[in-house]
Amino acid sequence: MVPVALEMMQRHDAVFLEEPPTDGFETMLDNILSVDDYLLAMDIEYPEFSRRMCHLQQKLHAGGIAVFQVEPFIEELLGIHDLFGRGYGPKDLKPGTRQYRVYLAERNATGALLNYYKTVMTGSFEATIEAIRHFARADAARFRLRDRLRAEALIHRLGNYASVYIEAGVIHYQLWQLLFRRLPRAVRVRPVFLADIAFKQMKQKRLLYGPGDQLTLWYIFHPTLSQKRREALLAARAVIYSKIITKEEMYDTSSPFPHLEDEASCIRITRTLSMTDCQRLFPLIRHAKTADARRKVAEYRNSSM
Repeated sequence: MVPVALEMMQRHDAVFLEEPPTDGFETMLDNILSVDDYLLAMDIEYPEFSRRMCHLQQKLHAGGIAVFQVEPFIEELLGIHDLFGRGYGPKDLKPGTRQYRVYLAERNATGALLNYYKTVMTGSFEATIEAIRHFARADAARFRLRDRLRAEALIHRLGNYASVYIEAGVIHYQLWQLLFRRLPRAVRVRPVFLADIAFKQMKQKRLLYGPGDQLTLWYIFHPTLSQKRREALLAARAVIYSKIITKEEMYDTSSPFPHLEDEASCIRITRTLSMTDCQRLFPLIRHAKTADARRKVAEYRNSSM
């Protein structure tokens, strides 16, 4: 996806990255600090992707395109971690402040996620479905706050450029709406899905959202609306999806878009599963590794078709 992003970013005067300000960023852009040294102090989930993105940012900077890091929620969260690391605690955060709101959103979402991890390993299928729904609601609340804070930070900086590229994951669809509503009518705000370009190159049907993302987006846009059967089915499919999706970074493959192909494959698989299918598969794969879980799901689908 890095070349796809580069081609799109080069069309704009400024790029706003979905990441908090980091030490050494400016010197890395100027190629004074090496990319490897810049990334060394960070806890990075996908190191090869991060390395290639840094080289992309250096290329943009060298071409005269302004590159900024703007992610106030994560920036605030890192500040809270630093505060707690110095001996302070939640009681030292002032209620009603942005810092406190970020703390609550992160605490609630993380707590719900840990409860889901525990439940999926030891609890019943029904309890697991309820746990993932609870997490999706807390995660949606976190995303709503995260998008609001980022929209507020971006609005004050966009007017300095004729054309800007705002990096955002597909789960942040609300960010587009927030910017569209708050910016002057003369400003055109257009969402662009880079994956659409990749799917076109792969000659595949567009499949962007897995069942967990669909559930979270439902709660982001409809926090008080309840459709229990639909929510439960998405939650059940999300449990299966989370067991069969590849978690490790893939980059040395024959496919130009290995993660996207893997995600699309898992979405296609889980879309065919009923609630009964998920309930039958749950005990078979709950303790299985990814490859084994995927094999068992394939065997089940073949035997039930």
